[in-house]
Amino acid sequence: MNETQNAVPATKRVRVKRLPDRARYDRETIEAILDEAFICHVGFNTEHGPVVIPTGYGRDGNNLIIHGSAASQMLRDLSKGVDVCVTVTILDGLVLARSAFHHSMNYRSVVIFGKAELITEKEEKNRALEILSEHIIRDRWKDVRPPSDKELKATTVLRLPIDEASAKVRVGPPKDDEEDHSINVWAGVVPFETTLGAPIADERNIGALPGYLRQE
Repeated sequence: MNETQNAVPATKRVRVKRLPDRARYDRETIEAILDEAFICHVGFNTEHGPVVIPTGYGRDGNNLIIHGSAASQMLRDLSKGVDVCVTVTILDGLVLARSAFHHSMNYRSVVIFGKAELITEKEEKNRALEILSEHIIRDRWKDVRPPSDKELKATTVLRLPIDEASAKVRVGPPKDDEEDHSINVWAGVVPFETTLGAPIADERNIGALPGYLRQE
């Protein structure tokens, strides 16, 4: 267990109970995972039962920024201050063991609990949307047309404090039972990587490929 002075308080909801040696509570690890991933899953209870929705996000210091259509039922529910659980996962490798039981994955994940807050002030809302854009493709915001007042009105933006969170990380080879090491079958790790492909221009594109998209 890794708890430091720069740790997020490990409350009962976020404390890792299963394989606690993989737990990380330091902000550096939590923020690094959030900054590398692109999709989070938002879980909350509705009048029809529990719901989990995938969505994009960005990080603004100690806040997670989530946005979507003003017509989104999810965002309307979250803006009311309901309890929410947000998860993010990065897959780093497939772990192939000698036994079926010990197959696993190398991964880095974060779980955040809290209540989201609606961002309504125009300048602050624009800044939050810029953070979201820059998280996806850095330097893109300065090239594109900013949101119009109509588009801002049609967009809901929420912030979720990263005050109750933990990370869980698995690294390394398979953890086979000692007696299984004599089994004549390949075992090890197959690395898993997510990479950007070559850009494909829109058929009506008239702009030059920007430097931040060039693969040189």
